[in-house]
Amino acid sequence: MNRIDKQFQLLKENNQKALITFMVAGHPSIEATEALIYAKERGGAHIIEIGIPYSDPLADGPVIQKAAQQALDKGIRLGDIFACMERVRRKTQIPLIFLVYYNTIFAYGIKRFITACQEAGIDGLIIPDLPMEEKEELNPFLHGTDIAIIPLVAPTSKERVKALLQGGRGFVYCISSLGVTGMRQEFHAELDSFLSSVREATALPIAVGFGISGKEDVKKMQPYVDGVIVGSAIVRQIEESGGNPIEIEAFVRMLSDI
Repeated sequence: MNRIDKQFQLLKENNQKALITFMVAGHPSIEATEALIYAKERGGAHIIEIGIPYSDPLADGPVIQKAAQQALDKGIRLGDIFACMERVRRKTQIPLIFLVYYNTIFAYGIKRFITACQEAGIDGLIIPDLPMEEKEELNPFLHGTDIAIIPLVAPTSKERVKALLQGGRGFVYCISSLGVTGMRQEFHAELDSFLSSVREATALPIAVGFGISGKEDVKKMQPYVDGVIVGSAIVRQIEESGGNPIEIEAFVRMLSDI
C-alpha cells in the first residue's frame, strides 16, 4: 500500500473526499515549486499532482501550456525536478504524482526514470499519451516498486473502460469533459452516468478533473467521486500571484473548506 492508497483509506474512514491539486514543476521557479507544495498541504490538499513541462502537450490547455513553456524557457530539467522532489520528501509524506508525457520518460531512459522516481519518493504517474495497447512497454520496470500508474478514462471511453482500468493503481482519473484542460462553464452532459459506470467497473477510488475551477465545482462533484482534481485554476493563481505561497495556501484552503 503506497501513500496514495493510505491517503484514500484515511479519507474514507473520516468520510472525506480527496482534494488533488495540480501545478507545473519549475513555474514560476523550482524554488517556488517546493514552497508551493508545502503551502498547498497547509491549505488542505491531500495529494499533489506535478506536471513535468513538455514542449508538445496533447492534454494541456492554454493556462498550463503557458506555465510549462515558461518553465522550459528558464531551463528547467528533469534533474532539477527530481532534486526538488527529494527535498520535498524529506519534509512531508503527502502523496506526490507526476503528470508526464511518455516521450519524456523514453528520452530520459525508462529504467533511469523509474529509478529516479523511486529515489525521489514519487507515488504515481499519469501518462496522457501512453496508449492502453503500449502499457506493457513500461510495466516490467514497475515490478517491485510502489509507483502507481493512474489510468485515465473519458466519457467517450465507454466499452473500453474495463480494459483501460486493467493494471491501474492509486485511483482512476475521470476526465469531466472533452478537449484539453482548462476552466469551463459546463461539463459533459452525461457526466453523472459516466462516473457511475466507472464506479461499477472498479474498486479503485475515482477522482474527476478537467474544468474544476472553484468551490462550487468541487461541491458539485464531491457526491459522485472520491476525489476532485483542480488544475488550471491553481496554475492561474500561481501565475497571477507570482508563486506567492500565502496566496496559494489561501486559495487551496478556500477549495477545501466545504
